[in-house]
Amino acid sequence: MILTTQAAPDEPTPLGVHATARIRATRTGKTTTLPLLHGSGPFDLRRDHPYGDQARVCVIGAMNAPLGGDRLRIEAAAEAGAHLHVTTATATIALRGPTPGHATYDTHLTVAEQASLHWLPQPLISAAGSNLHQSCTVELAPTARFVLREEQVLGRTGETPGRLTTRLTVRRDGHLLLDQETRYGPAAPGWDGPAVLAGHRATGQLLVVDPSFDAQPLPVRLLDDDPAHGQAALIPLAGPAILVTALAPDTLHLRRLLDAAHALA
Repeated sequence: MILTTQAAPDEPTPLGVHATARIRATRTGKTTTLPLLHGSGPFDLRRDHPYGDQARVCVIGAMNAPLGGDRLRIEAAAEAGAHLHVTTATATIALRGPTPGHATYDTHLTVAEQASLHWLPQPLISAAGSNLHQSCTVELAPTARFVLREEQVLGRTGETPGRLTTRLTVRRDGHLLLDQETRYGPAAPGWDGPAVLAGHRATGQLLVVDPSFDAQPLPVRLLDDDPAHGQAALIPLAGPAILVTALAPDTLHLRRLLDAAHALA
């Protein structure tokens, strides 16, 4: 389910940038090609050098976004047999905008039969005064392979975070695999308490969906060389997938934990 916000008929359209970027990867012979690569607004899409039969795309920010009132969306599809890798050039910073309204940043990903998609953006930073609703919706075919890494930083150095709501919904073969929502910052009860971030300011997760997990599922594991430097838990889902949730004091330690979990998977 994609979280979108639409003004009621009797309300004015919110100010801000409205932009959609689209990526489509298809199988052509022994390689993956990109017949659709369309960016707009803050999204500048660049082809990277392919890796084997995997096409690679980098999303470059062309302006400050998301700001309050912005409505941003990215759509990416890996068609049958295609292999796609998408990342971003730099971290995304959610900032206070010219309007008091929140911004939305929606991502919709589709992976077809025998295709794969690695969605590995740089961290999202929730700056003081910002208000962002972020969602990611994923539709997977039964034989699709998928890797997603999400990282959030709550506030820049020496500042409190803004308001951040994130939702991740994943369906495989039409059946719900994962649906979770988290909220951080002012007005989110207990977000910084011992049951949630426990004083840490960087949080993230790694989702790996692979049909081979049906035959050889991974066990539950806790990754915490030093709790002061962060902790991560690897948990198998009710399907051929694992979810890693990590907390750390900064992005460096967070990435180390997620990379270690990815190596296990």
